[in-house]
Amino acid sequence: MFDQLGGIGRLVNGKTVAIKVNLTGAPTTTLNGLPVGDTHYTHPNVIGAAVQLIGKAGAKRIRILESPMSTALSVEEVMRQAGWKVSDIANAAPRVEFENTNYLGVGRRYHRLRVPFGGLVFPAYDLNHSYEECDVYVSLAKLKEHTAAGITLSMKNSFGITPATIYGSGAGQDQPSIEPVGNRAAVLHSGNRAPSRSAPQELDPSSPRQAGYRVPRVVVDLVAARPIHLQVIDGIRTMSGGEGPWGPNPMTAVAPGVLIAGTNPVATDAIAMAVMGYDPMADRGTAPFETADSTLRLAEQAGIGTRDPNNIEVAGISIKEARFDFAALRRERRR
Repeated sequence: MFDQLGGIGRLVNGKTVAIKVNLTGAPTTTLNGLPVGDTHYTHPNVIGAAVQLIGKAGAKRIRILESPMSTALSVEEVMRQAGWKVSDIANAAPRVEFENTNYLGVGRRYHRLRVPFGGLVFPAYDLNHSYEECDVYVSLAKLKEHTAAGITLSMKNSFGITPATIYGSGAGQDQPSIEPVGNRAAVLHSGNRAPSRSAPQELDPSSPRQAGYRVPRVVVDLVAARPIHLQVIDGIRTMSGGEGPWGPNPMTAVAPGVLIAGTNPVATDAIAMAVMGYDPMADRGTAPFETADSTLRLAEQAGIGTRDPNNIEVAGISIKEARFDFAALRRERRR
């Protein structure tokens, strides 16, 4: 796939590469006892393969990043508790580092990344140093539906770059907490509390306090503030019904058998949606956006990329050949 994209050496050679993986939920929370990499975590083999190829293409440093729901655990410990052999990823390329971006980590300060068009929810976000101190940013996501946002693909994966010390339910009111406490639902999903006052505050506190309104807009803000240069979406084995083994819907482990990669996050997510049996041109009221605004439409309107498959070049097999019909499973659940 990297060859079909024109090779990644021109993108990563001699560069510091930050890779945001998806390790949502506690590593011991499973769907029917299945390994988390087979359902809602980016699979360790996909992470290891990406690290190996990026290293082979000449990256001088690779950072594996996540802000885990188990907020204070290191990324390596989350992986170990999931039953992974961390050394396989750490040794897949020279100079591989791991950082929990829920808090400062090895950085001395939080870095303020501004939304270039002014922002939909916040004008800027205070983030761990690793998201600014990199030359290339990679979203290594999972092919999934999402309870609040409809889908979670390469763009929604960036929702997890926000530190819980600032945007968590137990974050410090004036300054970031020393230790991260709680998830981001109160601040970013529902707007029931503000982030730490040292961080940029909400543009319009009177805007809707509904997750289907807020989450897509926060995602677009973050993708604009921290552009994604390369996207890889793991759909080899995943799950239907939600982003993890929790929430209101019946959930099923599925095996679409696909990997999707691209160099524009809106276009990549649009093709991933089409592979899932959904219309990337859909908006609120149409599956999978029954109760959410379309992240793709908002990102397209912000000038980040196109969501129209007719305007996207697809290499490799066709969408029709790759399709695994999440939409049909969704209709069956609703019946």
